Amino acid sequence: MKDQNDISKDTMWKATVLCDSAYDGIFFYAVKTTGIFCRPSCKSKVPNVGNVSFFSNVADAQKAGYRPCKRCRPDLESKSYDPFQSIIEDTKKVIKNNYYQKMPLNEVALKVGVSRFHLNRIFKNRTGYTPHMYLEEIRIKKAKELLLMTKLNSTEIGYQIGYQSISSFYNAFKRSTGLSPSQFQANHVETEVY
Repeated sequence: MKDQNDISKDTMWKATVLCDSAYDGIFFYAVKTTGIFCRPSCKSKVPNVGNVSFFSNVADAQKAGYRPCKRCRPDLESKSYDPFQSIIEDTKKVIKNNYYQKMPLNEVALKVGVSRFHLNRIFKNRTGYTPHMYLEEIRIKKAKELLLMTKLNSTEIGYQIGYQSISSFYNAFKRSTGLSPSQFQANHVETEVY
C-alpha cells in the first residue's frame, strides 16, 4: 500500500482536484482559509492550490489546528460513511430545536455546514420533502398539541410556533389537516365528549 511520503505533492493535488477515492486513507488535504481537512474524494469546492496542505493522517491534521469536513468526515475510519445521513440528522435536529423562530434556509444550512442549495437537494432526495416542508410538519404537529392541551387561541398558537402571519399559519394548518385550527379543536373536543 502506498504511503503519503511516497507520493509527490503534484500527485496529491491532482487526486484532490479529481476527487480520487483511491487515495482515501493515504493522505488528507487541509485548506488554510477554511480551517477544514478532507479526504481526497471529498466533493467540496476545489480550493486554491496555495491554500492547501497535505497530511498523512487525521491526528496530524487536527494537531495542526484543522477540523474535519462535515461532508466527507475524514475523522471516521469507515470508507462507507454516508456524509448525507449526518447532514439530514443535523438538519432535523436544528429544525426541531428552533421551529418557533424565523428560520431561513441559508441559516439552517450554515448551522449544518453546507450550502442552502446542497442542503435542499440532499434533504429532498433522502426524505422526499424539503427542509421547509419538514419545518411546517413540525410546526403543525406542535400546533395540534397546543390546540388540544392549552386554552390559547389559534392566533396565539400561530405566533408561538413561529409563523410570521396568521394567514400563513391557517393555510399551512389547512393544507396539513384539511381543517382550520378551530375546526380541528372543535372536532377533537366533540370526540372527547362522546
